[in-house]
Amino acid sequence: MAKRRKDELEEPLVDLGDVSKQARGFFEENQALVIGVVAGIALLVVGYFAYLNFYKAPRAQEAVAQMHRAEFAYEQDSFAKALNDPGGDFPGFIDLASNYGGTPSGNLAHYYAGVSFLRLGNYDKAIKYLNRYSAKEPFTKAMKKGMLGDAYSELEKYDKAISNYKSAANASGDDLTAPYYLKKAGMLLEMQGDYSGALSQYEKIRDDFYTSQQGQAGGIEKYIARVQGK
Repeated sequence: MAKRRKDELEEPLVDLGDVSKQARGFFEENQALVIGVVAGIALLVVGYFAYLNFYKAPRAQEAVAQMHRAEFAYEQDSFAKALNDPGGDFPGFIDLASNYGGTPSGNLAHYYAGVSFLRLGNYDKAIKYLNRYSAKEPFTKAMKKGMLGDAYSELEKYDKAISNYKSAANASGDDLTAPYYLKKAGMLLEMQGDYSGALSQYEKIRDDFYTSQQGQAGGIEKYIARVQGK
């Protein structure tokens, strides 16, 4: 390998002065652009924090305050009032979902509205509002899918009902809700003549959720024996 001469080693590999001069030249030539970009980024940051602190947070608090009358009507099974006019000039779930959709309470209003419509027998609107509800936790996902299953079942759209019941069971995975929705799926499959599909749901209750209400006291064995005999 060739060696560099002493004078070559003493020669700087990069002329830092030239680099600095070029940088100053670039800034001087593009000063307005650089300042504009920096100012734009700063404005975005300030605007974002202003949005969070002066708009989003107050609206979230406002939605909570506006929602309590509709929730009270819902708890009293006054679903029509809860949807439209819970009293006291407070909004119902329909207006709450429309006006505060970007807040946690507004999101929850979609779920309440969906369940209210389901209880009132308006299954298409129930599906509409339940689909707009953003469920994040396993339990809330299970409840959403289960309610959708009920709505589709009432509309006799059994394939969609079964799919949602299965999704509800998978979402929760607990002894309370999973076997409940598995049994619903199994019963619809059995009603449609899909006995092997129904058997699969019933056996899952027996094998995975034998301590549940649906799996105890040999109750699920009756369903298993029934489909095995068909």
